[in-house]
Amino acid sequence: MNKRIFVTGVAGFLGSHVADRMIELGYEVVGVDNLSGGFKDNVNPKVEFYEEDCNNLDKMKELIKGCDIVFHAACVAPDGYSFYSPYYITKNTFEATMSVLSASISNNVKKFVYCSSMARYGSQPKLPYTEDMDCYPVSPYGVAKLASEQVVKQLCELNNIDYVILVPHNIIGPRQNYTDPYRNVAAIMINRMLQNKQPIINGDGNQKRCFSFINDCVSCIEKAITNDNVNGEVINIGPDEEFITINELAKEIAYDLNFDLDPIYEPDRPNEIKEAMCSSDKARKLLDYETKTSFKEGISEMVEYIKSRGPKEFDYNCPLEIDNNNTPSSWRNRKI
Repeated sequence: MNKRIFVTGVAGFLGSHVADRMIELGYEVVGVDNLSGGFKDNVNPKVEFYEEDCNNLDKMKELIKGCDIVFHAACVAPDGYSFYSPYYITKNTFEATMSVLSASISNNVKKFVYCSSMARYGSQPKLPYTEDMDCYPVSPYGVAKLASEQVVKQLCELNNIDYVILVPHNIIGPRQNYTDPYRNVAAIMINRMLQNKQPIINGDGNQKRCFSFINDCVSCIEKAITNDNVNGEVINIGPDEEFITINELAKEIAYDLNFDLDPIYEPDRPNEIKEAMCSSDKARKLLDYETKTSFKEGISEMVEYIKSRGPKEFDYNCPLEIDNNNTPSSWRNRKI
């Protein structure tokens, strides 16, 4: 009998790719998504799909029944925007995780794989971030992600459920939601340039990140789901090579699109981490991680995907709860 895996956020960027891979491996996939950030055409036709919200505990209990493994990726994940919509974002991060986790335990699942965020690390004295560091998240979103991890550990250990906590960072690639104005900087820039609009950059553009191509992350997630040697571990997934500034990101996208680049610079966003990079050493050791797609190759694939679908208007579907002098004007005035 095939194993059944339950995937939250299955119509989203990461969840849909994970579902595809698990189907290739012979798993039966049950998936949920409320379509607040995902799209039905991302969902593999072989997925047993339900348009449901993870915060609906009774429905989660019903749908997880008979599943062996849960991969929880669903989340409202705009880190910086969580300062201005803290209730909505933490509800759909921490509370949603508690609902899925509670339903999983009630159904005696064998394994719970949680998708966290590098926002867990917050402000650190040195780079790269390693999994044994104490975490000091600096945003409501980061706090919600770390709190979710802690409860996953507590309840899974109490109920004898295997668990793994994965920490992807700055994932790029086909199917990323490029109409989201709150996150996914590469997707936002591509969508704007395709509309002949200059990219908006907060601060001086010298913020540095490593960008993870989706296929390289999925290969790690697959092993975390199927292998027992990583149970109970927290593992960064993604590259620690090619530390790229936001200015360099804009230049690479403009090059691929043959776009005459002249970015619009806005003030710094409050509490933004200037340099963030995660070590891949643990993933190399435990998950055989290897960066197979370079930054330039990943951007090119993403550009071709968005070009093939065509540029679209940005969807401001996340409520602005706090509007004051700290609120970036690009969000308040919907400049993006």
